[in-house]
Amino acid sequence: MNRVRQRRDPNPSERRFALAVSYAARRPWVPQRADFVRWAVAALPAAGPPIDLSIRVVGSVASRRLNEHYRGKPKPTNVLSFVGAGRTPDERWDLGELVICAPLVAQEARAARRPIRAHWAHLTVHGVLHLRGFDHERDRDARRMTAREVQILDRIGFSDPYR
Repeated sequence: MNRVRQRRDPNPSERRFALAVSYAARRPWVPQRADFVRWAVAALPAAGPPIDLSIRVVGSVASRRLNEHYRGKPKPTNVLSFVGAGRTPDERWDLGELVICAPLVAQEARAARRPIRAHWAHLTVHGVLHLRGFDHERDRDARRMTAREVQILDRIGFSDPYR
């Protein structure tokens, strides 16, 4: 009798979550792909279709251009969220893309006297929640989104970024 050996997947979350990361800026310090995977997965629902997400780390010039083009604001921003196409023909979910400005993340972390790693985690979670439909334009929505961010960040070992 022939037996088929099944290979164990060392990281089950990788089967239901695919992340493409590109680095157009690497200074100051930027997270590794594994960090982004951990933070993004924490902000996703536990069940559902496999999810695809892209994260692009950029500098201030690219961030300013994108922010001006898509939001009419001629200045860099910490994170931009671009919603994806949704369900794909292969039954995955294209969640979208986050564009994160490395120099601005570092500047904001210094100004807030927070560890840069904690700020990267916060902005990744924040961006993923935006892609999932959370918003902070109205007070009620902002309270709901903020509470969710704090809960997720606490679960993965980061303190409340709003304190």
